[in-house]
Amino acid sequence: MTIPDWFGEAAFGLFVHWDHASQQGVEIGWPLVGHSILPGRTEPEADITVAQYQSTAATFDPHRWDPRAVARLARAAGARYVVFTVRHHAGYSMYHTEHSDFSIAASPYGRDITREFFDALRAEGLRVGVYYSLLDWNHPDYPAFTDADRPYPHDRYRRPSPERWARYIDYVKGQLTELLTRYGTIDLLWFDGEWERTAEEWHAAELRELIKSLQPEVIINDRLPGRGDYATPEQGMPRRPPGGPWELCLTMSDSWAYRPDDLDYKSPRLLAGYLSEVVSRGGNFLLNIGPRGDGSLVPTEVATLKRLGAWLASHGESLFGAGPASERLDFHGPATQHDDTIYLHLLLQPQDLLVVRNVPIGSVAGVRMLGTEQPLEYSVNEEVHKANGAEDEPLGELFITVPPPTGALIDVIAIELSNSRKDESRAGL
Repeated sequence: MTIPDWFGEAAFGLFVHWDHASQQGVEIGWPLVGHSILPGRTEPEADITVAQYQSTAATFDPHRWDPRAVARLARAAGARYVVFTVRHHAGYSMYHTEHSDFSIAASPYGRDITREFFDALRAEGLRVGVYYSLLDWNHPDYPAFTDADRPYPHDRYRRPSPERWARYIDYVKGQLTELLTRYGTIDLLWFDGEWERTAEEWHAAELRELIKSLQPEVIINDRLPGRGDYATPEQGMPRRPPGGPWELCLTMSDSWAYRPDDLDYKSPRLLAGYLSEVVSRGGNFLLNIGPRGDGSLVPTEVATLKRLGAWLASHGESLFGAGPASERLDFHGPATQHDDTIYLHLLLQPQDLLVVRNVPIGSVAGVRMLGTEQPLEYSVNEEVHKANGAEDEPLGELFITVPPPTGALIDVIAIELSNSRKDESRAGL
């Protein structure tokens, strides 16, 4: 499938991880199986039983959840799409489903959180993404994970009988059909949990055919094994950009869901750097938040989103609709390009003179600082023996005088190119 333009130009999305266990302030899903998802760790961050984890489904009443306010925050932060955890590994459905009693419909809250949130997102002009775990550690036919299954097996997962597995696949198909026929246009399907079964066991080809028959324009991540449209590296920059479309998903702290004991938050500047680097390598950046059990948002996460939004309001032209600059460009930092403008993201500051090499120096029409729009002085240099040969557009060095840091999360310099060579009497040359 050809990835739609909206995804290729989006740059930035918001992930929302949440279920009833957020009332307990524990990571979503993983405490149930007694395992940590943090790199290098095996012991869980919360020592609770399966029954303890699932017990708060009976009391889930997120009365402070305001879908319209969250949608407005996402838009103000600069996100172009939002992915919501409709059902995570622990099996709790955050929407009204006819295929399970274990859902928000049976909670004291009762209302369909997913429907209300999706409506609010669309009202703000945001694209809608569904996170859906293929596995379900609560479903009897999966089979359900029990305390006796600990420690988490990693490679030897219990298999049900063929009859029970057929029922489980029908359950997955039924829920996907509900989500794709009752909740309006779904722009993106974000699968997870694929590692416990093979593509054949998941009926991956059959699931994709079903999905596309219901919503032909939806895009699917690579965690529907062998049937995805784009790659989803997680929690760290990949060693090299995946081939084709991709998206890096990242938490603000170490956790996906609300954990009051996890205060290891990444700074807004670091996150802006991730966003810049991801777009400069051809991907999108999906940043996560985890609401509390009562539905309120964590103030630190809100403040970070506002800082990012303020920065993107004045610097977003370097990211939205942009892609990697030419591979030949020699610059020590993320470089993006949109049409005839190259953007240099100054992760390393302060600097007084910036040298950029392999620039089409005959086409440089001007240099400016984003945000302040201050014109910057520059000069060009070319190798005297014409190592570039007789090409019409010589590549050379661009020397840019850099003013003191503006106070933005990351300063960005824009190099304007023109298709015609400029008169050398132009200021700065």
